[in-house]
Amino acid sequence: MVSKVSYWLELPDELSQIHDTFHVSQPRKCVADKTAVVPLEDIQVNDRMNYIQKLVAILEKKVKILRKKEVPLVKVQWQYRKVSEWTWESESEMLEQYQELFPENDFEDEV
Repeated sequence: MVSKVSYWLELPDELSQIHDTFHVSQPRKCVADKTAVVPLEDIQVNDRMNYIQKLVAILEKKVKILRKKEVPLVKVQWQYRKVSEWTWESESEMLEQYQELFPENDFEDEV
């Protein structure tokens, strides 16, 4: 512990570019799964040291109904994740970033 709200982690040399001090809310308990190891050379980071994930496929679509509106969502598969791991994302945000993965005939708004 560095203070009441921060921890310092001793990281290996290959992770020297990562900031080694964390807020107490950030570290999580980790139960090691030796089959889920990702080689460090496979991890891509941008200039702000954020992990870069690439969308591989759109698996499914659905509409989430809230009280006064409907939100179109897509189930997406990300690169470097197992087949069983996916996330639901906003269809409009995914369309802006990954238009090439959306079939053209799926959109009713096009003229």
